[in-house]
Parts: sequence; structure tokens; C-alpha cells
Amino acid sequence: MSQEILKEVESTQLKKDFAEFQVGDTVRVKVLIREGNKERNQNFEGMVIGTKNGGVNKSFTVRRIFQGVAIERTFMVHSPKVVSLKVIRKGRTRRAKLYYMRERIGTKKTRLKEDSARIAKEFQQKLIEQEQKANAAPAKEEPAAKEETPAEEVQEAAAS
Repeated sequence: MSQEILKEVESTQLKKDFAEFQVGDTVRVKVLIREGNKERNQNFEGMVIGTKNGGVNKSFTVRRIFQGVAIERTFMVHSPKVVSLKVIRKGRTRRAKLYYMRERIGTKKTRLKEDSARIAKEFQQKLIEQEQKANAAPAKEEPAAKEETPAEEVQEAAAS
């Protein structure tokens, strides 16, 4: 009983329009920052090195190197402070956690290969969706019956 109520409450808090991403992707997270009574959005761009799944508590860790210092930040996916997430580059990995990247130094050693297969699949899905929309659009439009304008009716009356 209590689990059902808990799931109902959690389902209302879930974000539905969040970008799909995986470990190894380079993402740009737009975070809401409050300074006094002002609010602003701040971007945090880096590589996703780990995720934790768990409904409302789903989180991901992003790592970036800024002026030679590594910064890791963990974000809650469904938090109101996370305004948006955009995937910039899709990295190919064979692991669930990329904690080994912490020991790597330099831009070339910390770079992952791009996952061209995943990019191609998403591109094909977008093409299929566009074709379905294009095919569905003419089916919705029904040929309208030709209506005579008042000027045409006057001409027909004058001719008879």
C-alpha cells in the first residue's frame, strides 16, 4: 500500500523531456544558480563518467578539467536546479563507470572515440519519423468541396 502511494508521488516529480545520454558522452548541463535574490543559468560542460539509476533519485557525474584542475560534479536528473541537458558528443565506451579517467592527464589521453554507430541509429530514427509525419500529413487533409463564390453565382444567374 505505502509503496504504491510512494510511486504515485514520485511519478509526479519525474521530468519527461530530458535528453537521452550515456556514460562517455560529453554533455552541457544548464544549472540554475541563486545568488541572493537573483537567479541565473550556468553551463557546466564535461564528460559523463558515471550514472546511478533509481527513479526520482537518478543522478549522473560530470567531469571537466578547468585550468589544469579536474572538477567533478554530481547532478540529480529530476532536480529543479537542472534546467536542461544537451549532448554535445557521443563517446564509445565498454564500461559502466569511467573512474579510470581520473588518473589520466592531458587532452588526448582523456578523449574517447566517437560512437558513430549510435549517431547513425539516431539519424535513421529521425528520418523514419520525418517520413511518417510526411505520410500522415496528406492523409489528414481531406479535399475540400469546391464552394462557389457570390461572384460566380451572379454570373451563372446572368447566363441563364
